[in-house]
Amino acid sequence: MNSPKKYLITSALPYANGALHLGHLAGAYLPADVYVRYLRLLGKDVVWVCGSDEHGAAITIRAKKEGTSPQEIIDKYHTLNKATFERLGISFDYYHRTSAPLHHETAKEFFLKLYGQGDQFDEKVTEQYYDEGFDQFLADRYIVGTCPRCGHEEAYGDQCENCGSDLSPTELINPRSTLSGNVPVLKATKNWYFKLEQHEDWLRKWIDEGTLDGVQHHDPRQWKKHVVGQCLSWLDNGLQSRSITRDLDWGIEVPLEDGKGKVLYVWFDAPIGYISSTKQWALENGKDWEAYWKGEDVELIHFIGKDNIVFHCIIFPAMLKAYGGYNIPKNVPANQFLNFEGQKFSKSRGWGIEQHEYLEEFKDFPNKEDALRFALLRNLPENRDADFKWDDFVDFYDKELADNLGNFINRVVVLTHKYFGGEVPQTSVYLPEVLAEARGIINNLNADLDTYGFKSATQRLLELSSFGNTYLQDASPWKLFKEDPESEKIKECLFVCLQIVGLLSVFAEPFIPFTAPRIRKLLALSPTKRGDWQQILDDLEKGTEIVPAGHKIGEPEILFAKINDRKDHSRLDIVNRQKAKLEAVLAAEQAKNRAPMKTAIQFDDFAKLDLRTGTILAAEKVEKADKLLKLTVDLETEKRTIVSGIAKFYKPEDIIGQQVVLVANLAPRKLRGIESQGMILMAENAEGKLAFVSPEKGFGNGFTVG
Repeated sequence: MNSPKKYLITSALPYANGALHLGHLAGAYLPADVYVRYLRLLGKDVVWVCGSDEHGAAITIRAKKEGTSPQEIIDKYHTLNKATFERLGISFDYYHRTSAPLHHETAKEFFLKLYGQGDQFDEKVTEQYYDEGFDQFLADRYIVGTCPRCGHEEAYGDQCENCGSDLSPTELINPRSTLSGNVPVLKATKNWYFKLEQHEDWLRKWIDEGTLDGVQHHDPRQWKKHVVGQCLSWLDNGLQSRSITRDLDWGIEVPLEDGKGKVLYVWFDAPIGYISSTKQWALENGKDWEAYWKGEDVELIHFIGKDNIVFHCIIFPAMLKAYGGYNIPKNVPANQFLNFEGQKFSKSRGWGIEQHEYLEEFKDFPNKEDALRFALLRNLPENRDADFKWDDFVDFYDKELADNLGNFINRVVVLTHKYFGGEVPQTSVYLPEVLAEARGIINNLNADLDTYGFKSATQRLLELSSFGNTYLQDASPWKLFKEDPESEKIKECLFVCLQIVGLLSVFAEPFIPFTAPRIRKLLALSPTKRGDWQQILDDLEKGTEIVPAGHKIGEPEILFAKINDRKDHSRLDIVNRQKAKLEAVLAAEQAKNRAPMKTAIQFDDFAKLDLRTGTILAAEKVEKADKLLKLTVDLETEKRTIVSGIAKFYKPEDIIGQQVVLVANLAPRKLRGIESQGMILMAENAEGKLAFVSPEKGFGNGFTVG
């Protein structure tokens, strides 16, 4: 396929009801920023849009909790998140907001166009939960109850955050309103449903084969496996009509006479925000927005997290196709999730760090922006969940940025000043030959970036620096200087190394954009501009000097002062304070979760328990119960069936042969239709992890414990 004339890049609109943590940055914004900076340096016509998602029930819930208005909530977090992105070098072309008049106008027009076609929507009267105390219908997130899948008692009406199951409010057991705490009642209401099922056939061909209207649209092999897999799973289960309106008073009003008191559902409204953001950018820059959304030879790419795959690969494309004339995404390189020190980010627990908090708490840390960007890029959750650790942050910074990249550049600049007074030496070396290996690395770097392999691309940058280090070390100009200060090989070595530093000064810009200008300054070169990456590639092809002979470079400067420094602990202290915070969280939870001693009992009460040793002979999962295992336990004289809630901690195949202690005289109890004939003793630690209480290895079955 030919290179497109235009690129339209979008990143998931962050929800304006809270600050963003590092997982958000690694998911949809940092990878997109690297890609867009790369495209700009190639000289491509690219527009990158984003903005705040400012509608939906979660914002009104946040406002009620904080005793303020939804408008104040969205203003607060729109301002915070936008400023934080800018401080981290996230270089959107436009950052809009869905509360803006232009977005309301665009979303209403989109709805009316589909409505006017007569075949895209169904009007349905259904029974939905209604809070009589508050006199309003309840959005899905205003209803909580017990999850029918896993038994979690605080599941929302649209999803259980414990087991991840998609739900509808009427599936919840013992539902209650989050507004009043009362049991809601079912009441009839009319809403509009997008007939998603009629788009199933073309969506399948587009996702599975990469064809659109019988024409090859994209190469499906370039889509991530987990993206295609999730989409095909939805399609295999059969698409259903989805409600695109809600009974709420916060959002974009349904533009129909009988739409009073209803708004467009946030997941219909939000992706249209990409269009309105492009419109606003075009208005302010004298451009034609339709050239990017409706023009030929445009590559539309959505950068998102895996929780948004269905919306960007099935629902929004169906909306665009139904409207007609819009470009459909060429790729949706969704990342998986980033965890933090082995656990999920949790604001309520204080586990993790938000982006603005990082900038504040690392304010005295040199290169804080690039240090974070680099650590995240080196561990991006591109194809599987990843884990951010402070020890890795230190290692990536010290061993790769400081010891590899920074040290190479510093040595080259220092030696050039020492031997040639800071002037690039004249030499007859043939660059295409000496840089052949470097060109191979650069080709791989380009290939990685073209296919959204940003983690690998970051390693290629380090490979280029390592190539320079090896070349410098092999030549050892300091040894040559002792033997012959006029040696031509010294000139060749420093000349070639300066060319490599010149390459790094351009190729580093998408990854560490705060440091790249400093490298350019060390070389006394002008800041990078649009097209410089392509110019470098052309120069390499022709053998043209990157840093010309006779050019006077700048003075040496340490780019990355190490964290583990024997003389200066200031940077290490900042990192250690973060570790101490996490240790305090764990200590507090341990103190809180450690079960208090129960009320004293008499010996006769204890003597009533019949505790027996046994061995697990068989184990299997209980259908539709994520936490339960069905066990067969050998008590020597008989075999018992036990249902135990240990499935989160043990796989069935791993516990065959495990010796246990069983409460053998517990009255039988039915769990999920299975009669459980006793209870296995387990110990629980502060983190909630379970472990077997068992006799010494090889102890027989059926013996009493007491």
